[in-house]
Order: sequence, then C-alpha cells, then structure tokens
Amino acid sequence: MMKIKTPMKGRVKRELDKRAPKLVETGKKTLILQGTKTSGTLNCVLSEIYHLKKGGAVRYTRKNDNIRPFESGGETSLEFFSLKTDCSIFVYGSHSKKRPNNLVIGRMYDHHVYDLIGVGVENFKSIESFSYDKKIAPRVGSKPFIAFIGEGFENVDELKHLKEVLLDLLRGEVVENINLAGLDRAYICTAISSNKVYLTHCALRLKKSGTVVPRMELVEVGPSMDLVVRRHRLPNEGLRKEAMKTAKDQPKKKVKNVSSDAIQGTIGKIYIPDQKVGEMALPNKAKGVKRERRE
Repeated sequence: MMKIKTPMKGRVKRELDKRAPKLVETGKKTLILQGTKTSGTLNCVLSEIYHLKKGGAVRYTRKNDNIRPFESGGETSLEFFSLKTDCSIFVYGSHSKKRPNNLVIGRMYDHHVYDLIGVGVENFKSIESFSYDKKIAPRVGSKPFIAFIGEGFENVDELKHLKEVLLDLLRGEVVENINLAGLDRAYICTAISSNKVYLTHCALRLKKSGTVVPRMELVEVGPSMDLVVRRHRLPNEGLRKEAMKTAKDQPKKKVKNVSSDAIQGTIGKIYIPDQKVGEMALPNKAKGVKRERRE
C-alpha cells in the first residue's frame, strides 16, 4: 500500500486545500501543450488560444513524446502537468498523417482526465489576416458573449459534448455581476453539419440607435476556424455524479422570538425583565424625599 503523507506545515496545507475539488468552482486555468510533431498552422492556433486566454492559461512549448490522449497510459504525464500548474482544462495539439492538425480539448477532475474531445482544424485564419479599427479590439481579460447557432448543439451527442467543453474553455471565471461597458467581444459557434462547427471571434461595436439602448454590430477580428469532430470520450456515470455534486440548500436557522406574517410582515417579541423600582438610585432626590433633621 502507498503511504499517504499529511502536510505538517500550514502553508502547504492551505495550498493543497486550494487545489482540492470544491463545491463552488473558481475560475478554470487552461494548460496549452503540444505533442511530438506539430504543423505551422497548429502552432499558430495554440499561440492564439493562449493570447485569448492570457492571464488564465499556461503554455508549454516543448515537445511531449509520452502524452497520448485516448490511449491507456498516455495520460499520466498530462495529469502530472495539470497537478503542477493547477489547471482544470487543457488543449493539446498534434499533427500526423492519420489526423492532421489535431486538437484535443479535455477537462480534469481532481487532476485526473474527466472527458476528452478531439477535433481537426480546417480553414484557419489568424488575427493578423483581419483588418479592422484597432480601437475596437477586445481588451485582455474582458468577459465574452458566447453564441451557439444550430440545432445540432441540441440533437447531436458529439456537438452537445463540444458545446460543454467550449463553454468551459472560453467563458473564463463565472461572476454574478458584470459591467456592460466591459462586454466587448463575442464567440460565435455555428453548427454547419453534424460533425463540423465554424468558430469565429468578433468584437462588439456600439452605435447610436436613437434610444437609450445602443445598436450593436459584430466586427470579425479573428481567429476563425472550422472544427471537425473526430472522436470524443464521455466520463462514466459514477465520475459524472461525483463531479456534478452541488451543495445542498442549507436550511435557515430559526431565529428566536421572531415570526413572519403575510399581512404584518416580520413580527418580533421583546422581553423586558421586571424593573425593581425600590432599588433604583435616583440621581437628584427631591427635598420631600429627604429625611428632615429634627432638633
């Protein structure tokens, strides 16, 4: 049996608690790495994904011979890098004769591979190939709109899985409130067929509409590409239930002496202890109270 070492220092224990699975997830970091052989197109794709995820991504540029997703034993190094960098989602690029310009996107649970989907990149256009006004270029770290167009995202299992993975990859940290002035980009995913999706990145341009609400226009700023679904692997049912566990609604603690009424609202009772008037000290005693001095 393997010996489990418990952390002795508080700093190490706090760091391990940060990396442990949580009921309420924080922002997911992305690990970007490549295999033994890549093409120029694939290197550009990985670089631009890293640029779009700047601040929430880690990029490895060395070749990795021992990483082979979808194969038994080929995911050990991938899980090690996920633990080392504390990344919950990864993008892996490889190029071969059988699968040219292959991109594997996967998610992690407790730093173990949760699910995988492999896509082929076609008709790629980089950011430099688009001409537009640089003033409307999206700012780094801004929250995006994500639109999925097409019935395939609801009917085809492969596209439904791709939609879940792309949402986790592109949306960044989940927040409750957002400033509308910071929304300056949108990702448009269009299902062309049952296994092909057109992905493009657009900037939002606000124009006058004669009303308080401005009129929005989409300006394509790149990158854009076609993603052809090749293979995918869903998690088993037990792992899915464990990963999708949510916190139960905590019952509210009963507050003493407080009740609610539909008409009167919240009603509270206040208990005042008995006042001992005879023992109270009077600050200014009246003359009549004082005992007269007798001669």
